[in-house]
Amino acid sequence: MKRLLAIFLCLATLGNLYAQIRGNNIVVTVQPDHRDWTYQTNEKATFVINVLKSGTLLDNVSVDYATGPEMYQNVKKNVVLKNGTLKLTGSMKQPGFFRVDVVAHVNGKNYKGACSVAFSPEKLQPSTVFPRDFCDFWESAIREARKTDLNPTKRLLPERCTKDVNVYEVSFNNERWGVRTYGILCVPVKEGRYPALLRVPGAGVRPYAGDIYTASQGAITLEIGIHGIPVTMEQGVYDDLGNGALQGYCEYNMESREKHYYHRVIIGCIRALDYIAEYTPWNGQELGVTGSSQGGFLTLATAGLDRRVTFYAPVHAALCDHTNSLRGIACGWPHYFYGKPNIKGYRLPNERDIRTTLDDQIETSRYYDGVNFARLITDKQKGWFSFGYNDDVVPPTTAWATYNTVKGPKEISPYQATWHFWYQEQWDEWEEWLLKQMKLR
Repeated sequence: MKRLLAIFLCLATLGNLYAQIRGNNIVVTVQPDHRDWTYQTNEKATFVINVLKSGTLLDNVSVDYATGPEMYQNVKKNVVLKNGTLKLTGSMKQPGFFRVDVVAHVNGKNYKGACSVAFSPEKLQPSTVFPRDFCDFWESAIREARKTDLNPTKRLLPERCTKDVNVYEVSFNNERWGVRTYGILCVPVKEGRYPALLRVPGAGVRPYAGDIYTASQGAITLEIGIHGIPVTMEQGVYDDLGNGALQGYCEYNMESREKHYYHRVIIGCIRALDYIAEYTPWNGQELGVTGSSQGGFLTLATAGLDRRVTFYAPVHAALCDHTNSLRGIACGWPHYFYGKPNIKGYRLPNERDIRTTLDDQIETSRYYDGVNFARLITDKQKGWFSFGYNDDVVPPTTAWATYNTVKGPKEISPYQATWHFWYQEQWDEWEEWLLKQMKLR
């Protein structure tokens, strides 16, 4: 018994040691000379690059660097840093973001660092065109979907419930009968009427746990999936779908307004609000929506299309300003037209070997651009925007241009050094802002 106990303790200790592995001993830093990473056009930005080992400069290290407008860096060089440090400069004549990417090669391994700085970001404007029938198209789609009863289901998940929150898997009809949206609903145990928050997901295929924490503070939360499948299955099911039938779903039917993959997704978000309004103890007042990346886009779409939304918080919102790349400027994920020429008659084969024009896809993209939904947000809806300047998935060029588009009350809180991830402080600020809008702080 003592021997077994000793083995167990040894294994537990090894497990704890493994869990403590964090970061790298070799670090590449790229530091601008303005603390807020912001400059005026035509001003010169200076960057200091350091390659550190154990916190000290590493001698004679080989680095590759690229500089220039983000996604369109036009200077690429390899140099050896004798004392582990290098200074570079950059400037922009037009509003935008200038990016420095560095890769250090040490002992056969690559270590990355980057810095993107803003030049007059408050002047950035999007390129996408607002279709004349944009509002009619979406109002008609929502009206048609509401002809189908929600026909909701609700299943208690006792293993997830707490003393303060009941947790359910729910589903309801989306744009037509049999096409369903699934989600995790969290409702305070105590009887009463509550503010509500819809959480919309980032890209990918996964299960969901629900927002139990926010519900425990005194709110109804509904976290939805977008693929029309239950959200409580084994992880392997989602892995198979993500690598199979749903691989690359964001590019399905790009040439069709009605069949585009995000058509059903956006309608599902509106129907989720219908579900909250009809089948939960919502107080009829505070109603919010939030999400990051793909979820940031869906946040903008939901707030733009539904006046019941009183507050919204998109974080590094994707799918914004798709056509920017057609003028050689950074575009939003999934970078639909990046590297493709804007030439009349340029053609792309689809899976059925039918020829479809790039022009058709460009026109359709305008109905699925976060910028155009942001244009519909009113002065009765409060917004909180956050993103990273180093994000190489959702370029800050598009994030700032989208923010500039909104006419209603809004706040912006960039966390410059983040890439496509959150800092803890950013997460905490976001959560506190949401609770404040629901009068829970």
